Amino acid sequence: MSNSSGTTAAGPPATEVQQLRNGSTGRRRATIIGVAVLVVFAVGVLYLIYQSSQNKQSGAAGNSGYPHVAGQPRAGATAPAFTLPSGSGAQVSLADFRGKTVLLYFQEGLSCEPCWDQIKDLEKHQTELRTAGVDTVVSITTDPANLIGRKVTDENLSTPVLSDPTLQVSRAYQANQYGMMGDMRNGHSFVLVGPDGIIRWRADYGGAPNYTMFLPTDRMLADLARERTP
Repeated sequence: MSNSSGTTAAGPPATEVQQLRNGSTGRRRATIIGVAVLVVFAVGVLYLIYQSSQNKQSGAAGNSGYPHVAGQPRAGATAPAFTLPSGSGAQVSLADFRGKTVLLYFQEGLSCEPCWDQIKDLEKHQTELRTAGVDTVVSITTDPANLIGRKVTDENLSTPVLSDPTLQVSRAYQANQYGMMGDMRNGHSFVLVGPDGIIRWRADYGGAPNYTMFLPTDRMLADLARERTP
């Protein structure tokens, strides 16, 4: 390159140009690595948030290994009173069991065969239930009493199954918050009511994302033994 006096201006040495290029490449690499680290970190944080959210939804596994939560009303609260028709046509009240420990089992109803298998399994393990301090089991669902009566007869069950078609009782216990069919059906909830009408234990197994509709009675009793209040 010539200047105004006709002399030629020398450019920077080749080694200096190479050093500048190397420096520029190094900075680009450092920037890329920095961005990659930030992306990995962000993904890790999002994963932890997701896992935390999933754990809150599924609840603790407890001794049973079946995820569950304890809804409201829970242990320590007075169990909401109720009187409902049973499948046999009789009116059954929670007050009928005052002085006894009763296990309320809220379930989805006629469309849920595993729910009826649950009642059968509970009946097979009556000795274990009594050993655990449970005097009687009462099931509550939202189907009409006459249809419940037919199902109870067909399945040869002795457990009282009560009809709550208006969901008045189910909503009082918020048992309709844990089913696969939305809030118009119950999920798979157990509520242990003591002789004084106070809730001693509660476990809702039917909630998202793990819609448990059956668990072995001995697994349920494992959770009860660990989580119940005096």
